[in-house]
Amino acid sequence: MLQNNSALAQLKQQIRDNTPRVEGVIKATERGFGFLETEDGTSYFVPPPAMKQVLHGDRVGAILHEEGEKKSVEPDTLIEQGLERFIARVRKRDGRLAVIPDHPSISNVLKARVKRSLDEASLDDGDWVEARLVRHPLKPDDRAFFAQIDELVAKHDNPAVPWRVTLARHALEQASPEGGDDWPLRDEGLQREDLTEAPFFTIDNAKTRDMDDALRIEPRDNGGWRLTVAIADPTAYVAEGDGVDLEARTRAFTVYLPGQNVTMLPEHLADDLCSLWENQDRPALACTLDVEADGSFGDYRFFAATVRSHARLAYDDVSDWLEDQGEWAPEPAIGEQLKALRDLTEARTAWRAEHALVFKDRPDYVFDLDDAGNVLNIRTEQRRIANRMIEESMIAANACCAHLLAEHVGHGIFNVHRAFEPDKAEAAREFLADQDIEVALEALTELPRYKELKRELEGRDDAWLDARLRRFQGFTSMSARPGPHFGLGLSAYATWTSPIRKYGDMVNHRLIKRVLKGEQAPAEASLELTEQLTERRRLNRMAERDVKDWLYVRYLGTHAESGEAFDAEIIAINRGGMRVRLTANGATAFVPAPLMHSDRDKVVIDDKEGRIQIEGEERFKLGDPVRVALTEAREETRSLVGRPAD
Repeated sequence: MLQNNSALAQLKQQIRDNTPRVEGVIKATERGFGFLETEDGTSYFVPPPAMKQVLHGDRVGAILHEEGEKKSVEPDTLIEQGLERFIARVRKRDGRLAVIPDHPSISNVLKARVKRSLDEASLDDGDWVEARLVRHPLKPDDRAFFAQIDELVAKHDNPAVPWRVTLARHALEQASPEGGDDWPLRDEGLQREDLTEAPFFTIDNAKTRDMDDALRIEPRDNGGWRLTVAIADPTAYVAEGDGVDLEARTRAFTVYLPGQNVTMLPEHLADDLCSLWENQDRPALACTLDVEADGSFGDYRFFAATVRSHARLAYDDVSDWLEDQGEWAPEPAIGEQLKALRDLTEARTAWRAEHALVFKDRPDYVFDLDDAGNVLNIRTEQRRIANRMIEESMIAANACCAHLLAEHVGHGIFNVHRAFEPDKAEAAREFLADQDIEVALEALTELPRYKELKRELEGRDDAWLDARLRRFQGFTSMSARPGPHFGLGLSAYATWTSPIRKYGDMVNHRLIKRVLKGEQAPAEASLELTEQLTERRRLNRMAERDVKDWLYVRYLGTHAESGEAFDAEIIAINRGGMRVRLTANGATAFVPAPLMHSDRDKVVIDDKEGRIQIEGEERFKLGDPVRVALTEAREETRSLVGRPAD
């Protein structure tokens, strides 16, 4: 009788209102059960039967069940799907089509169909596809999970799977943009100085094709140096708002992956017409700046020019020569410039160490691949003197750009980095106080005070403190307005030195040209553009990391089979164990708690403090060096697993 009237609905609502409920995000485990984590950090157990109705990452409402001290939840309301568009592998069994999401925490086999434009017969077991979740058990009228396959990403036997899958996962372009061969110079009233006879030179990696910058340096009679930085000028060919420009704006950056680059501009522009090749005349935007003997800046001047690189140099060759190693030697005129640039670099480094901030030396890891994408070797490249020479030159030029745009335009594309966002600064101050380091809040939020604090903390050389403090720190973002860059210790920073590979640098080039021509600047860049640039940079970095993780697993698989041990550094600690970085090659591996001791109950992990005790004694903490033996290389999750080596 209650079936068709409002009384039933009212009764159900009363029961619902009187039932204890929680809301949170589902975290799945490999053993079939999961947890619901609320915003305040509370976790509730989700039993295996209930986990069949949800996926990792779902935000759900759930009924809370309490039996004595045991609490569990039963999800019954979907608030937000954790899985929408995803990359998956095809599963074909007995003529039935399904997909398995390519996700480390989702192993569900989801029934699937293909969209009409795809031929199901062309899909084989194990192929990689792009799919969407179209049905969810917690949605009204849906009884089970169901997915639609929208696109084939790669066949299962394609050697390029790591690159194709990674780019698809992050919705990044798979290839460089198309472009014709007809690119007339479009100076539009800009006067260029002829510097083709000046002995500019480039220093890059031996395989670099998109060479952005060339340098010229002269010692000054009264001490110090005059440095000219000439930068490739793609805006001399690409008109603002045309098809190539709009595509570059969408891509925002060139994507650099091991063994493959996906350029922002058409390859003919990026690798040929704009690139500062040796003995080729090229349009450039240039900045000449005076650097005093103590490393401080004097005057600077921006101008348009035509330049010719007189020498294409490689980092290692230059470093070896300056360090009296190897057999290579530059032409005398270039050699004198290299020595002067080395002296300028040392002066600038000393000045920044006292007045700004300097980077810690960290190596790069370079993958040597064969034509099929197999890893032949992983080389460690240290940050040597030639790398520092180019780095200091670019920082100086970009600091000048920031000053010019701030003074004459008022806006541009600036890199803004605040060490601690306002909502985390107080927590960071309290953390430091717990370590008996009393600081005022201004030391975390105001650049002059922060530089003093940073130098003091670095003087302690405390790896645990440094790693813990990073949990409170913010990230670099793009902004249309000038703002401080705490990581460099500069009041403003705007890059213009990589316009072949960064769209924000193209924007700044156009603004600099307006200043040179005395034209009124356009309206400042939209928030949409700066947010897009920030997001695309994040996606590019994630794609690079993901491809490297895939290649690490393939390369180190045999090492895991033999249980080979490596020196490592602890870079993260969570409730399940610790993550380490292998010193020899930069790979990261996870050391789960059960592999730290045969009795898991004797392992106590304090993830908030970044410390691990075993049998009541502290054994590991963030930043510690540790010896780790690899035990597994899991290609399905692109993860390495290890254990502490005795």
